[in-house]
Order: sequence, then C-alpha cells, then structure tokens
Amino acid sequence: MTERYDDTERQEPQEPVVVRDRRKIDPETGELRQPVTEEAQEVPAAAGVSGPPAGEAIVDESVLPASDIEKQLEERTADLQRLQAEYANYRRRVDRDREAVATAGKASVVSDLLPLLDDLERAEAHGDLTGAFKAVADKLVGALERAGLESFGDAGEPFDPSVHEAVQHTTSPEVSGPTVTTVLRRGYRFGDRVLRAALVGVTDHEPEAAPPEAPFDAPVGGELPIDSDENSR
Repeated sequence: MTERYDDTERQEPQEPVVVRDRRKIDPETGELRQPVTEEAQEVPAAAGVSGPPAGEAIVDESVLPASDIEKQLEERTADLQRLQAEYANYRRRVDRDREAVATAGKASVVSDLLPLLDDLERAEAHGDLTGAFKAVADKLVGALERAGLESFGDAGEPFDPSVHEAVQHTTSPEVSGPTVTTVLRRGYRFGDRVLRAALVGVTDHEPEAAPPEAPFDAPVGGELPIDSDENSR
C-alpha cells in the first residue's frame, strides 16, 4: 500500500524576514521623516508569500522626487497662463467685432438720412427753415452729430481726391494750389468711414502773365541809334 504524505508536512520552516523602512518621506502624511536609529523589527513572513531580500528597502513609487514635482508645477502653470492669454485675445476679438457691427449698423441708418439733410440745407439756404420746423431740424442734426456724423466740403478747403469729387475746374492766380471754391453737395463721414464724397468745383493755380517789355527802336538806314548821353558830351 502506497503511503501518501501531506504537502504541509514536507514544507521547510522559513526564516523570518527583516523589513527596514528607509523612506525619507512618510507616505501617509507626506512629511519628512526624522532619522531612525532603532533596530528593525522582525516580521514573520506569511506562508506562501515571498518578501524582498533581507536588507533591501521597500520603495513607494507613488511618491515623486521634489524635482519632478517642481517640473510638473511649472508645466501646469505655463498651461494656465497660455489658456488665460488665449481667452483674453478671444474677448478682445469679440468686443472688436461687436463694436464694428454696431458702427456699421449706425452708418447704414445715417446713410439713409443724408437726402433729408440735403433738403434741410436747401430749405435753410432759401430761408424756408424757420420756426418750429427749424427747431426740429436742429435737434435731428445735433443727434446725428453726437452719434458720430461729420460733414465736410466747405469753400476754401484744399482739394482732396479721397473725399472730394471735382465736377468743375477753373484756374486763378489767387490760389496757391488746387482749392475747393464751389460746393455743389456737402459730403459726410461717420467715424473713419466716408459715407458720401462732396461734389465741388476746384480752382487751380495759374501763374500771372509777365509784363510786356519796352519797345526797341529799330535802326534807320542801317545806322545805330544815337545815344543821348554821347550827344550831351
């Protein structure tokens, strides 16, 4: 009859394992440990569980060195600063676009009112803009000017082809260069945008004619004219 032996009877007794915790940082509190001079305590190893060799320290990989922590902190700070800069640029771009849209809307409304301003100007030139009608017209013009409307195109202004449209041209020695002398229709601008160019008559400089020279007496019979000073001598 074959004898059977239990495996537990054949296991040899294991020597106790000595564990020395040499970690400088406490894994639970994260604080720096003070040097420990006490001898390590012997901890019996569990059956069937292999421990680290004697004299080898157990390293907690979850605790990073201080240099790695500072590097990660710098990276996170740089990411945050970049995100803040992108958001600030986005806010400025949105504000600029919103302002441009509002200005374009105002300019469109004002452009539709320019023919009305022309009628008011003609009525004032003929003396028909009086009384309550003039008061209403002044309020309308004042409100448009406060919104940003500006008129240009007065007699005596230097001619500027970017804002003036010349429909007449004359010359005169009284001006030193191209000058607006006649305004047929006033021009308007809204902020930096020219809504309508001014129709003007331009006078350019014309140099004065040179005075005529004194007549020269031609010689008679091939003789030279006699100098009166020589006869007096």
